[in-house]
Amino acid sequence: MLYSALWRALPGRPAVKALQALVLVVLVVAVLFLWVFPRIAPLMPFNDNTVDAGPAGGTATTVTTGTGS
Repeated sequence: MLYSALWRALPGRPAVKALQALVLVVLVVAVLFLWVFPRIAPLMPFNDNTVDAGPAGGTATTVTTGTGS
């Protein structure tokens, strides 16, 4: 397992290993948020809208139903 190999590779007692593992996780998350995610954000399809704005240029239209009450 990957995590057990990492645990065996870290030096020190279990408390020191846990602290080192926590620091490694924080560093990986920081690298992802600071450099990796901003670099790949333009390549992601999150800003590709597939809904048309409509004939009124994006204004909402109200649909009423005739319930007769």
